[in-house]
Amino acid sequence: MMQNAITELEELTLTSAAKGFLKETAKWCKFLSILGFIGLGLMLIGSFFIGAIYNNMPQTQAMPFDVGSMMTGLYVIFGLIYIFPIYYLYQFSVKMKKALISKDDEVLASAFEMLKSHYKFIGVFTIIILSIYVLAAIIGVIGAAAAF
Repeated sequence: MMQNAITELEELTLTSAAKGFLKETAKWCKFLSILGFIGLGLMLIGSFFIGAIYNNMPQTQAMPFDVGSMMTGLYVIFGLIYIFPIYYLYQFSVKMKKALISKDDEVLASAFEMLKSHYKFIGVFTIIILSIYVLAAIIGVIGAAAAF
């Protein structure tokens, strides 16, 4: 059954309209990934300023830990996490453009692999974030119940 499905997929051809859609998609992906890299750079540069801003706030002076360093660390961690989906999206755009020009099936497959990696990363990250939200809601309900 699986072999039959793979054989059917191998016979798939791209029409000129499909190639046009992929070319346009690759352009938009490149645009969005470049904006992502710029935003990532600004976020990493800003992470060091945010630390200084938090350290100069009077409310954080009484904290038993360095809030500025913690915020800088969080921004850097989020930046390092965010680099992967941006990179995958950029690689998809570059490889798709190359595949459409060269008509190379291996490069086309590699482009779609990058797109799959991008969406897989976004999906797993979304599941993690939603799990954190659910956990926070449960903790909040338990805390509210314990207060009464």
